[in-house]
Amino acid sequence: MLPVPPIRGGAVQILIDGVTQHLSKKHELTIYCISDPDLPNHEIVNDVEYIRVPNEDYEFHVGKELAKKNKNNDYYDIVHVFNRPKNVLIYKSSMPESRFVVSLHNEMFKEGKISLEIGNLVIQAVDQIMTISDYIGRTIISRFPSAKNKIKTVYSGISLQQYKPLWDINAQVARNTLRQKYGVSDQKVILFVGRLSPVKGPDVLLKAMQQVIEKHPDTSLVIVGSKWFSDDRIDDYGQSLRQLAEEIGQDKVIFTGFVPPYEIPSYFLVGDIFVCSSQWQEPLARVHYEAMGTGLPIITTNRGGNAEIIKHLKNGMIIDDYTNPEAFSEALSFLLSDEKAAVTLAKAGRADVEDHFGFEHVSQRLENLYLASKSQ
Repeated sequence: MLPVPPIRGGAVQILIDGVTQHLSKKHELTIYCISDPDLPNHEIVNDVEYIRVPNEDYEFHVGKELAKKNKNNDYYDIVHVFNRPKNVLIYKSSMPESRFVVSLHNEMFKEGKISLEIGNLVIQAVDQIMTISDYIGRTIISRFPSAKNKIKTVYSGISLQQYKPLWDINAQVARNTLRQKYGVSDQKVILFVGRLSPVKGPDVLLKAMQQVIEKHPDTSLVIVGSKWFSDDRIDDYGQSLRQLAEEIGQDKVIFTGFVPPYEIPSYFLVGDIFVCSSQWQEPLARVHYEAMGTGLPIITTNRGGNAEIIKHLKNGMIIDDYTNPEAFSEALSFLLSDEKAAVTLAKAGRADVEDHFGFEHVSQRLENLYLASKSQ
């Protein structure tokens, strides 16, 4: 859907780009992705080869490139297919001697996404199945029990160099600059980062803020994001969010619109508390890693894989009653009223990222997965 490097954003693209710098130190990497007007169709950067093909009939273009290479008796040891399991069968026929790994970042094996027949063929064709959360793994096994022994969770992460905690002296300049830009220097800032979509629940958070500001008038909400990646158009839902914001009060809710991916680490520094208000079964949103890396106390919903890395009152807070604005307002009021508790959660989150969720950790987990495919 989007190119690599992630000039248009995208969680999958950010993951690929993040592990590339580590894996490329020991392995030869070629990355296939869609073409983009701002990127050449073929280039080699830092010894990594990028081959970009048209979005239309993407899988056939990639398959053709693999077949061309294979015809010259040249093939990759590992072909890692990201989030498009059906494409595996095309690629496998083009390069049959390669080992295949497919990673799932959404529920791509559910009914309506893939048939039982094709799903089973994909499972037979791959050597390993990587999932970004145990939750995604369970959704696969529930429909395809034969996949169980091939599934391995590989949690994502962040660049620890890009995401600095609030208390890092190098983070203070960016934090102060952006807080001044949006007029929230003297406010406690609740931060939302994500698509402006009902499944992400910003409307629930806005309703919660009506209650929070009554108790904590020095609080503001900053909403970072747009309808869909770089699409800044305001649809009916976006308009309803702005109407809710007006009811809260003037200058109490700030919409930044789309923020380019390279600026996102700085924007996390604007906040004092981070909220993921997801209403759907979230595979495991990468904003959790980003907020933890920034040293923000986190409030998230018990949906999908979110609770796998956020532990209630240990490194964040988990909302079970996720459709209820009052549940969010109570959690926010607790953190706003108890600074010591908020700092404890924030420090624990940053420590978890440093220990487990830097891209260096992710690349090691991926390398272990690739090596394990040899034994299949």
